[in-house]
Amino acid sequence: MVVKTYMDMDQDSEEEKQQYLALALHLASEFFLRNPNKDVRLLVACCLADIFRIYAPEAPYTSHDKLKEIFLFITRQLKGLEDTKSPQFNRYFYLLENLAWVKSYNICFELEDCNEIFIQLFKTLFSVINNSHNQKVQMHMLDLMSSIIMEGDGVTQELLDTILINLIPAHKNLNKQAYDLARTLLKRTVQAIETCIASFFNQVLVMGKSSVSDLSEHVFDLIQELFAIDPLLLVSVMPQLEFKLKSNDGEERFNDIHVPVRLECVKFASHCLMNHPDLAKDLTEFLKVRSHDPEEAIRHDVIVTIINAGKKDLNLVNDQLLGFVRERMLDKRWRVRKEAMMGLATLYKKYCLHHEAGKESALKISWIKDKLLHIYYQNSIDDKLLVEKIFAQYMVPHSLDTEEKMKCLYYLYACLDGNAVKEHQIRKHSQIKSEANSTAMVGKLLSIASKRALSEAFPKIFQIRAKLRTS
Repeated sequence: MVVKTYMDMDQDSEEEKQQYLALALHLASEFFLRNPNKDVRLLVACCLADIFRIYAPEAPYTSHDKLKEIFLFITRQLKGLEDTKSPQFNRYFYLLENLAWVKSYNICFELEDCNEIFIQLFKTLFSVINNSHNQKVQMHMLDLMSSIIMEGDGVTQELLDTILINLIPAHKNLNKQAYDLARTLLKRTVQAIETCIASFFNQVLVMGKSSVSDLSEHVFDLIQELFAIDPLLLVSVMPQLEFKLKSNDGEERFNDIHVPVRLECVKFASHCLMNHPDLAKDLTEFLKVRSHDPEEAIRHDVIVTIINAGKKDLNLVNDQLLGFVRERMLDKRWRVRKEAMMGLATLYKKYCLHHEAGKESALKISWIKDKLLHIYYQNSIDDKLLVEKIFAQYMVPHSLDTEEKMKCLYYLYACLDGNAVKEHQIRKHSQIKSEANSTAMVGKLLSIASKRALSEAFPKIFQIRAKLRTS
């Protein structure tokens, strides 16, 4: 009966307003606001919404603490909108409709901590909306939220986050209706919210204050989404973004605080090396820093960038760049070490074994074979096994016929440094057991050496023989 009385009462009934004022105050007591029965709480919320309608623009509650308690209570009841099949859904809808039509939440602008109420309201509405709601429910939600944005003094960063979070990929795929609601809300409130959005991007993009929001790492996803909603949302942001894109300070982007930005720069460096060789000097300095990046993925991609450029043309990568890859063979992470070793092995096979770019290129990376074999001294079994694989596939490929294998082996023994030879002897010790084996090997080498090269080959052959005698 009380609910019906307030529903039928209108603002012009001054006598009735005075008559039921005491009841209005009583309904805001702890007994009702904390009642354990959810149906009772719903009916009380409906009465309170009607009270705000009847007594508008002034509320009968003068205490700011009481007003805050009442609106937080009403907000909690709106969670019942989620279940459209509930017998009480029509009452929940009535509550929403009443609040939206009267703009009851605008009373909260007078409260110092009104932001807490608005954040809870926005979070509630975005969480309950689903595909079972009709157009009316969505429109009332929009009316309620848009009035707060357009008639307030501004939107705080926390409140803005409750809207924008629905646009990032991880969230929009979870609740398509919340995503659509956020898009429509932003489109409706462009003029009021644009300055708040500009402030957010200014702090993150220009001032580098990523701590201002939990969404800072999603700024570029948000820019794309907001531009698709309405370009006017970014009218103040685009000049900032344009400046960043046109900036000649490449080091700033290579040292960006965001890992995805640094990663993208490293990946793009490969294209720069291939298509703009004149930038190699500058890129070398940037990649030097990133080769020691704390992020494993970035160190890994530095290697990929350099090796890809080297595979296209060895002249595109200088000795320093190759040195960065050599250093990463001792990286603390196996994935990085493996990429470095396999990458250098690929270059060795291409330019030293197959001589695809002549003697000069082969000489430039002649050190690779020694450094790869030195890795066999590392304690990691993974490193040792990878060296075995590289030796069999890249240095003395098992796919070659016997004569070609012997040539490769001869070249290695003639050119490897002492440590590398020792490593190879350790690996092959079980296969080379006697002087007879050594003599047979040298005999085979003599048979395949050309007469013209024989005089040059003899010193190296005797050197090999001497080393094999000591094994």
